Amino acid sequence: MAELTNPFRPFETELEESRALAILQSATDGADDGELFLERRRSEALVFDDGKLKTASYNAAEGFGLRAVRGETAGYGHATELSEAALSRAAETARLAVGAGGGTAAASPQRTNRKLYAELDPLTDAPFAVKVDLLREMDSFARGLDSSVVQVSATIAASLQEVEILRPEGTRFSDIRPMARLNVSVTVERDGRRETGSVGGGGRHALEPLMVPDHWQGRIREALRIARVNLDAVPARAGVMDVVLGPGWPGILLHEAIGHGLEGDFNRKKSSAFAGLMGQRIAARGVTVLDDGTIPDRRGSITIDDEGTPSSKNTLIEDGILTGYMQDRQNARLMGVTPTGNGRRESYAHTPMPRMTNTYMLGGDTEPEAILADLKDGIYAVGFGGGQVDITNGKFVFSCTEAYQVRNGKVGAPVKGATLIGDGATALQQIRAIGNDMALDPGMGNCGKNGQWVPVGVGQPTLMIGGLTVGGSAA
Repeated sequence: MAELTNPFRPFETELEESRALAILQSATDGADDGELFLERRRSEALVFDDGKLKTASYNAAEGFGLRAVRGETAGYGHATELSEAALSRAAETARLAVGAGGGTAAASPQRTNRKLYAELDPLTDAPFAVKVDLLREMDSFARGLDSSVVQVSATIAASLQEVEILRPEGTRFSDIRPMARLNVSVTVERDGRRETGSVGGGGRHALEPLMVPDHWQGRIREALRIARVNLDAVPARAGVMDVVLGPGWPGILLHEAIGHGLEGDFNRKKSSAFAGLMGQRIAARGVTVLDDGTIPDRRGSITIDDEGTPSSKNTLIEDGILTGYMQDRQNARLMGVTPTGNGRRESYAHTPMPRMTNTYMLGGDTEPEAILADLKDGIYAVGFGGGQVDITNGKFVFSCTEAYQVRNGKVGAPVKGATLIGDGATALQQIRAIGNDMALDPGMGNCGKNGQWVPVGVGQPTLMIGGLTVGGSAA
C-alpha cells in the first residue's frame, strides 16, 4: 500500500491563506454562503486490448473555484492558476451574484474527525512495467480458459483527488480521496456469432487488492461466464410482464428512475415527480431506500462533500413513505432543512449541486428462490448496461446485459435484446416482493447530471416489479 507523499498544500504557493481569506470575504460580504474550493487531481489508466497495450494515459490538474451565493443565485469563478491575481479576478465574477448584499451568512458545516478511506496514493502502488505485465498476464489467462475467446480488453485505473475548502469565517476542511478500479471484457465466438461479457469494480482504496490473482482471475471467469451465456441467448419477447431484478448492480435502475427525483434542487423547483409528496406513500410497503455516503472504502462514499459538510446516512423512503431528500447547502437553506452532505461537484471548475453517493434499497425477508418461483411469465434481469431517464417524470429505458426467460417459476433460456421501460413512481408502487439478499454493486458506477460526472454506488436485494414494459423482439 503506497502512502501519500508530497501532500497538496495550496497555501504554500504564491497563494497565501491570509490573503485568500480576505479576498473570499470581500467576495461573499452580504452573501448567504460561499467558499473557496481548491483541488489537485492525478489519474492514470492503462488499457490492454487485442493482445497489446493500447492506451496509457496520465493526467494531472489543479485549480480553484470561488463561489458566492445569495438566494437562488450563485456567482462562480475558477482558474488553474493558484495565485492572488487569479483569485481576485474570480472574486470579481462571484461578487456579481451578491449585488448589494444583505444576506445572512449560513453557519459553517460541523467538523468531523471521521475518515472513511485511507490517505494513500494508489497510482504508486506498482511500477508502470508491473502494471503492463499484469494486463498481459490477464489477457493470456483469459485466452487460456476457453479456445472460443477471440478478444480480451483489460483496464487498470487509479486516481487521487485532494481538496481543500476555505470558508469565509476562516474554517478549513480537507479530504484526500483515492480511487482504484479494474475492468475486464471478454469476447467469445461460436459459429460466426460473437458475444461479450464485461465486469468491473473497485473503490476508494489501494490498487493492490485488485492486482491479487485470486481477484482478477475471478473477474475474468465471471466475464467469460456472461459471454458464454449470451452466446446461447434467444431474442427477448416484447410486452408488459412481471420482472425480477437480481441483487447489487441492477440497483442502477432504481438509482436513475427515482434517485435523481429525490435530489433537493428538483423538488425545490417542483420539477420532480416526487415534489410536494413528503410524508406520503410513494412506494409499496416494505420499500426503504437510503443514500449513504458513509460506507468505508466504497466508490460513492465521501468523508465530506464538496462544501465541507460531513457525509451522512440519509433515509429517503421508509416503508414506502417519502421521508427525505438529498441536499446541498443552497437548496437546504432555501427549503428550510438541514444539509445532508450531498453537495458534490465534478471538479474545481464546477459548482456543487445535490448528488447521490451510495443509493440502495434495504432487503426484505423473502428468499430469492421464492421470488423467482412466484414469477409466472416474465424475465429475470441480472445485469444492466446503458439507459436513459427523464428526471422530471422518472420515465426510464434500460438495456439488459444478462437476462433470462422465466415461466411458471422456472428460469429458462437467456434472452438477448431485452430493454425495461417504465417510470420510477409507478415502479415503486409495483414492487411485489423484496428479497433478503441485499448487495451493493462491485464499485463501477458513474452518475451524470447537468454535464457533471461523479462516482456513485448502488445496491438492492432481489426484487419483483409488476407490469414493466419489456422491449425486445416480437413474440
